[in-house]
Amino acid sequence: MAADWLGSIVSINCGDSLGVYQGRVSAVDQVSQTISLTRPFHNGVKCLVPEVTFRAGDITELKILEIPGPGENQHFGDLHQTEFGPSGVGYQVGINQNGTGRLVRKPASSSTAPQSIPRRIEGRSQEAAISPQQQQCSKSYVDRHMEPVSQSKSFRRRHNSWSSSSRHPNQATPKKSGLKNGQMKNKDDECFGDDIEEIPDTDFDFEGNLALFDKAAVFEEIDTYERRSGTRSRGLPSERPARYRHDENILESEPIVYRRITVPHSVSKEFCTDSGLVVPSVSYELHKKLLSVAERHGLTLERRLEMTGVCASQMALTLLGGPNRLNPKNVHQRPTVALLCGPHVKGAQGISCGRHLANHDVQVILFLPNFVKMLESITNELSLFSKTQGQQVSSLKDLPTSPVDLVINCLDCPENAFLRDQPWYKAAVAWANQNRAPVLSIDPPVHEVEQGIDAKWSLALGLPLPLGEHAGRVYLCDIGIPQQVFQEVGISYHSPFGCKFVIPLHSA
Repeated sequence: MAADWLGSIVSINCGDSLGVYQGRVSAVDQVSQTISLTRPFHNGVKCLVPEVTFRAGDITELKILEIPGPGENQHFGDLHQTEFGPSGVGYQVGINQNGTGRLVRKPASSSTAPQSIPRRIEGRSQEAAISPQQQQCSKSYVDRHMEPVSQSKSFRRRHNSWSSSSRHPNQATPKKSGLKNGQMKNKDDECFGDDIEEIPDTDFDFEGNLALFDKAAVFEEIDTYERRSGTRSRGLPSERPARYRHDENILESEPIVYRRITVPHSVSKEFCTDSGLVVPSVSYELHKKLLSVAERHGLTLERRLEMTGVCASQMALTLLGGPNRLNPKNVHQRPTVALLCGPHVKGAQGISCGRHLANHDVQVILFLPNFVKMLESITNELSLFSKTQGQQVSSLKDLPTSPVDLVINCLDCPENAFLRDQPWYKAAVAWANQNRAPVLSIDPPVHEVEQGIDAKWSLALGLPLPLGEHAGRVYLCDIGIPQQVFQEVGISYHSPFGCKFVIPLHSA
């Protein structure tokens, strides 16, 4: 009677401590009340031992998944077709208190219907239903991942010893604690059980292994797959999209024209902005004509002085430290600016700049020599400057002996070249060179001889003059000249300022 069940595929539930085993019946001993399974699976994972023996007292539930046909009892074929949900007639064995089993026939299940089998998920045994397609996937997965483990030498040695001991009819079933210790020992053997002699002595060749990877072939294979599958035809980009910065326009536009300003005469020197726009220099005669035409159209001298003073003071405030220096918490560190002005329009521009600096809580010291008759523009600017907290001096002895934060030079004018021979002019140049403070020149003229005061920065008005190295770094300010005024003097003009009124220029 017991021999009739040999070759059957059964599922044995041993409770929460031992779990669920599946396999083909290889031996049934009625005397010792034991049953042996060959090529067993424990909680859905293939066991390392080829055979496991169970006692009747440890079996909680026994299900017969498949009964072999006539003549199949002696042939224990591959379990891969039946180990994860086989078809056939189901049987269940109930265990009595005396250890004997009672066979109960269950209804036959369809060959295509999913079978409910125990499956281990997160350390617990759960019921899961799988289809015939999933059975084939499970078979291929077991073939790829389970079989190679049992082929190593160390595993074969251990399997042979375990196999011989597990076939003993009087083998005792391990308890809960013993099983855990056995599993931990098996895991240690899997990780550290190889022989020391089998460990290679040579280092791993990273470069040689990396050379085996053919990147071009892999990308070509991906491209071929995308073309065949129609991935690219569905609108997905075939190339990597371009990346833009936060200040770049993503819309296509016309090519940028960098030379937007042309002058009617030959250019002796060219500058360019941070954006790459070319700004040509103009001669002093053309610059003077431009200002004269602008004044005739309504851009009066007073307006030009005011605009120049605002732009120059804004640049000076930036050079003095900007918001880091000029804030209510730094009232004890007020910057000091010395203004050197001459009795001409250039000097009036400096006075206008000093008035705006004084309005921004800058300590301004204005030097202007005494003359019997002053220009009307200078008189008007001095009247406004006197209403501020700025200090006006006419003697160089009243200038500070300690270094100041900034010196603004407005002494030179090409129409008053004779002033360079005056004693006060030479004394002012000597004081500026001795003070060692950085110098900002407003609207400096072009001289064949070198300037008496070398500037670190120079501010040009409208369009720059061909300034040399003595002018330092050149900046350009917008004084509000309309575009048609440029066209009237023969200059094709397009504003290079963008969103600013003062921009730096670089030698082209």
